[in-house]
Amino acid sequence: MNKRNYQKELDNLIKNIQKDGKVPRLFLHACCAPCSSYVMEYLSQYFEITVFFYNPNIAPEEEYVHRVEEIRRLIGEMDFVHPVTLVEGRYDPKEFYDMAKGLEDIPEGGERCFRCYRLRMEEAAKLAEEGGYDYFTTTLSISPLKNAGKINEIGEELSGIYKVEHLPSDFKKKNGYKRSIELSHEYDLYRQNYCGCVFSRREAQERDRKKAVENSETEE
Repeated sequence: MNKRNYQKELDNLIKNIQKDGKVPRLFLHACCAPCSSYVMEYLSQYFEITVFFYNPNIAPEEEYVHRVEEIRRLIGEMDFVHPVTLVEGRYDPKEFYDMAKGLEDIPEGGERCFRCYRLRMEEAAKLAEEGGYDYFTTTLSISPLKNAGKINEIGEELSGIYKVEHLPSDFKKKNGYKRSIELSHEYDLYRQNYCGCVFSRREAQERDRKKAVENSETEE
C-alpha cells in the first residue's frame, strides 16, 4: 500500500481553491500556541480561520489557562493575510479521563493518544458542521511525535459523519516544525515539555529524571 503524502494532497487542494478565487472558512483545532504559529501563518494565506482551542486533556488547570492565554496573545500579535479568530471550547477534564479509562499505562503515542486525537477532532468536526464551515482540521500533525497517518484517518472518518470536508495535513513537512520553533522564539512563546495530559507529563518527568542521573554519572 502506498504511503499517502498528505502535504502534497493539501498543496493540490490549495491550488484548486486559488483557481476558484475563493477564501474558504476553516475550523482549526489547536493544541497550543507554538504548534499553531506556523499553521496559522501558512493557512491564513488561503483560508479565513477560526482557531478552536478545545483540550480537556491538559493538566493541571493552570497549564491549560497558560496555553489559552499564549494562543490568544499570539493571534493578537501576528499579522495574517485573512482573518484569524479564536474560539475557546469548554474545559472539562472528566471528558478526557472517561475516554482514557483503562488506557492509563499505555505509553505515549499509542491507543490512548489516538482516542485523544479523536475526542478533540470530533468536537471540532461537530462545531464546523454546525457553523457551516467549508473545512476542519487540527494542528496536531505538526509534531514529529504525532502520527499524521492516524490523524488524517480520523479526520476523514469524522468528515463522513459530520458532512464537513477534512483538510489533509502533515504540517511538519515543508519545514513546518522548524518554522514553528522560529516563530516561538520570535514571539517569545511558552513551549511546554509535555503534550498536555498527566500521563505525558509523567513520562516527561521520568525522561528528565533519567537524563539528570545520566549527566551526574558522566560528571563523576
